[in-house]
Amino acid sequence: MTDIVPDPFGPADGLAVAAMQPRPAKRAAPLRVLFMSHMHPKASRGGAEIAAYQMYQMMKAQPRTEAYFLAASGGRFQERLGARIQQPFGPDEFVYTGAGYDHWIQSNPDPEFPAALTALLHQLRPDVVHLHHYANFGVEALLYIRRALPECKIIVTLHEFLAICNHFGQMVKRPSFGLCERAGLRDCAKCFPERSEQDFFLRIRYLQRFFGLADHFISPSQFLADRYIEWGLDAHRFSVIENGMPEQKHHAADEPMPPHKDGLIFAFFGQISRLKGIDVLFDAAMLLEKAEVSGFRIEVHGDYSAQPPELRAAFERRLEKIPENLRYCGAYENNRVHQLMRSAHAVMAPSIWWENSPLVIQEALLNRRPVITSDIGGMAEKVRNGLDGFHFQAGSAHSLAALIKRLAEAPDTLLNLQTTMAVPPSLRETVRMTMRLYRKLLQASGKQLAALEMAS
Repeated sequence: MTDIVPDPFGPADGLAVAAMQPRPAKRAAPLRVLFMSHMHPKASRGGAEIAAYQMYQMMKAQPRTEAYFLAASGGRFQERLGARIQQPFGPDEFVYTGAGYDHWIQSNPDPEFPAALTALLHQLRPDVVHLHHYANFGVEALLYIRRALPECKIIVTLHEFLAICNHFGQMVKRPSFGLCERAGLRDCAKCFPERSEQDFFLRIRYLQRFFGLADHFISPSQFLADRYIEWGLDAHRFSVIENGMPEQKHHAADEPMPPHKDGLIFAFFGQISRLKGIDVLFDAAMLLEKAEVSGFRIEVHGDYSAQPPELRAAFERRLEKIPENLRYCGAYENNRVHQLMRSAHAVMAPSIWWENSPLVIQEALLNRRPVITSDIGGMAEKVRNGLDGFHFQAGSAHSLAALIKRLAEAPDTLLNLQTTMAVPPSLRETVRMTMRLYRKLLQASGKQLAALEMAS
């Protein structure tokens, strides 16, 4: 059955009107939360889907709270005949298997999705729908939620700049990859000459109207929040809540730095791509080898198999001429990242785009390892220069090489940072702050929920 919505902001049809009738209020009822993520971490290991799933698991463990998880498949789960939404992982986890997506306006063209999502919402009856992404679902999902459950509070955690920037949400110019300071109709049309300034104006209006249906936005960094506020979202509907880290059985503070008599170890973790700064890292290593700088080595942990063929070939060519001070260690399982980080003296985050709140920085701080990072965006916000690590000029191999040389010659400058480094917020703290936000929004509409009373 196809749900046809000729005018998404016009009067609701008869079915929607019936769905909009308010339910009788239940005093001290359990809090019901549906988390939505653009991917499931069992199919994709990106920071946003990991953060969403960890929050779902922690929220599910709270007393008088019922939590559910809906992930889009991104084409990685086979559709079950006759059903858009299936449950391959358990009774409270759902996967939407629709394929196809319009990245230009972040729209889902699947005609079966509105009815499938509406049926699930009526089944679960959440008090809060918390989207950790809108990709793969489409921004129209906000409308379907609002129509199905008009009293439900809709919260959107923003993890990137997809709505602001058509260049994969990375706010770097085409084809130069130069940093883009702000979105503008003329600048955007220069990056995409096949689109007019009018096209970009209509794109902004389309996305902002659906975003207007959300009750509140969460940003893991002030930097990202400021970008969206400048783009046109209401500053009063924003909260900055960092993605918390799960508690570890092993306490990194109890383990000293590894010996550095053979030199400092700088380690890179993550996706092997140009935007993650892998070329900057290799170029810096080449410069240091040419200058005969010693007392360090660089270890690169990451996978490049998902990159386009031309980028895989380019990286493999680089590996053929790899300098002796750099070692490519290959892909790694995420459950080994803490052990691998503790074998290094510092973690590197050399991305050439703004980033928001890279998971690798949180992981490094959790493991008490200073971070060597680009001086822009959420990276610079999360790493205090000279306290949590050191900044270098984004995109500059010469700047990074000079910093590594300075630290290799005076290793105590780096090692002493363990006494000043910040401790990242725990997942428990993040859930507590998020519950306070839920309470504020729900109590404003007269909700009486036992879990929220306990959280207060």
